[in-house]
Amino acid sequence: MSSTVITVENLSKSYLVGHLAARHKEHQSYLALRDVIARGALGFARKAADMLRGRQVVQGDEVEEFWALRDVSFEVKQGEVIGMIGRNGAGKSTLLKILSRITEPSSGRVRLRGRVASLLEVGTGFHPELTGRENIFLNGAILGMTQREIRRKFDEIVAFAEVERFLDTPVKRYSSGMYVRLAFAVAAHLEPEILVIDEVLAVGDVEFQKKCLGKMQDVASREGRTVLFVSHNHAAIRSLCSHAIVLRSGLASPKQDVASALEQYSAEHHDSVSSAWRRPPSLESAQIEFETIRVHLEGAQPRLRLVCSCEVVSRGFDSRVFIAVDVVDRNLAAIMQAEPRTQPFIGGAPGRYRVDLCVELPPLVPGMYRLDFWLGTHNTQTVDHIRQAVAIEIVDSPNPQRSFPYTPDHGFIVPMSSATVTQLKTQAVPA
Repeated sequence: MSSTVITVENLSKSYLVGHLAARHKEHQSYLALRDVIARGALGFARKAADMLRGRQVVQGDEVEEFWALRDVSFEVKQGEVIGMIGRNGAGKSTLLKILSRITEPSSGRVRLRGRVASLLEVGTGFHPELTGRENIFLNGAILGMTQREIRRKFDEIVAFAEVERFLDTPVKRYSSGMYVRLAFAVAAHLEPEILVIDEVLAVGDVEFQKKCLGKMQDVASREGRTVLFVSHNHAAIRSLCSHAIVLRSGLASPKQDVASALEQYSAEHHDSVSSAWRRPPSLESAQIEFETIRVHLEGAQPRLRLVCSCEVVSRGFDSRVFIAVDVVDRNLAAIMQAEPRTQPFIGGAPGRYRVDLCVELPPLVPGMYRLDFWLGTHNTQTVDHIRQAVAIEIVDSPNPQRSFPYTPDHGFIVPMSSATVTQLKTQAVPA
């Protein structure tokens, strides 16, 4: 139990991010043909030189170095369950990709003792043309399992994933929920020494999430395997993890107990939230994603309106998606969700879309509320999810006539209500 299975020393990862030069943005509509040709030739020459030198090829006129991780160091013991906490863009997924040997670090060192099974994205490690049955054997072989070992676990995997009827169907025809169920079942049952789980479990339904959390607890406590778990569900982090690491802008806190880590994250996050958000530079771009989000309040309690303006970039996503907004309390639990009436409405043709939303808020207890913005094709397929990047502050009481302040002890929503009192004609009440 005391042996170290993961050692991370001074780990850093940088990416080169390309931008269109500001002067070209401003005068793009007035560029002469010779300017377009000259710029294209210069870009081609730079890309060719980068390829010959084995460097990352970057699109754009100007190149910026973006550090996803900086000098991250920690150790993980056998049987520990470590939570990774941080906002979108903090470096959590980059760290897990390096630990899973998907991405190479720019500097630093990682030492792993044992096989690593990773569940980072829906369908990671699956071949879309192969059936569920064939992918189970493929994943087992990648993990170094023999066919005998895979067959011994096969029935458990299928029962856990609940995909018996579709076992001989190509996984490209699976829904995202079926993908996740089978991928998690394979990763958890094929006995890796280290299990790496990203936020992908949020795609599944609530019952399956509970099932996964129970399995991870068994993997760690009974089988003595190590689990690294990234989640924005702090209740799951608190119940599952023994320690946690907080990441912020590529920097990592020392490993600490879960309560201290969550307290640190909440304090930092409360100070950093604002009414506007812009997607940070990133090497990877989704087919459709939020680029900017702005929010403000109009009106007064008890009839406040949340006004949101979002820019969404589509790069030719083949399905139309809809948007949802969650209002999150101080415990990072969603207390309500708003969905526009007209849906689905974004996507299809490539381009930039502006989405304006107006949400009629119920009467709320004064305080700070964070907002989650979600894009998806249906309730179980997430395309983009920006968590708690913007916030609103409710200052006024939901009931000005009330003489003492509201507290969240009995909830955060104060519904409009009324009552009448009627004296009943009954026998006299004894003194």
